[in-house]
Amino acid sequence: MPITAAHIWGEKIIPRRLLLNNMHKTVDVDLEKNILSANRKLAEQNRALLDEHGIRSFDFLGGIGSGKTLIIERLIDRLKAKGKKCAAISGDVSGDDDYRRFVSHDIPGVNISTGKECHLDAHLVDHALEKLPLSELDYLFIENVGNLVCPVDFPLGSHKRIVVISVTEGDDMVRKHPAIFAFSDIIVINKIGLADAMEVNIETLEGDARKANPKADIIAMDARNGTGVDDLLSALEL
Repeated sequence: MPITAAHIWGEKIIPRRLLLNNMHKTVDVDLEKNILSANRKLAEQNRALLDEHGIRSFDFLGGIGSGKTLIIERLIDRLKAKGKKCAAISGDVSGDDDYRRFVSHDIPGVNISTGKECHLDAHLVDHALEKLPLSELDYLFIENVGNLVCPVDFPLGSHKRIVVISVTEGDDMVRKHPAIFAFSDIIVINKIGLADAMEVNIETLEGDARKANPKADIIAMDARNGTGVDDLLSALEL
């Protein structure tokens, strides 16, 4: 007599739906492991390529409106004033607004539209690197998609990872998204000039950031007026 609603597993009869759900979860877990492993290997290749050309690279993470683009622009201007050659890769779900801002500084750039994906990955960056004059560059800035969750597990091959939040996002942002802070080298708290107006306690943000990542450099900034740019340059060893 055929078993239709259940399947024998060992000495137990397992409902077919439960069995298929377990199989589905196993496949999902294995697939995720394979994807993350492949991304890490490709990220290592990206890093090796950048090292081969003597390029230091920085991956900027943060929500939409946190100020990532302006911060990168400030850094590019400072480095260009020192005679350094920079490039930028901008990642967004759609559009090229940030890309156009970067190349307006007379630097090479690549725009990546991820479509439905909420983060960049090492494969996308690998293809972007093919479009840049690597032999002519000193520094590469990568602006990830505006998201505080998705990019966490996808290293790109950069030398340092910087996460940016602004006081306009509230003083509970670190507590809500601890993983991205735990796996970043530098934490930037931006738009500090608006802290009083937003009734946000910067010390609370700094304390939460310190708990999430005791080793990270924490920089208080107001990119609009240049406050903290020197501190970030120092933390990046630029």
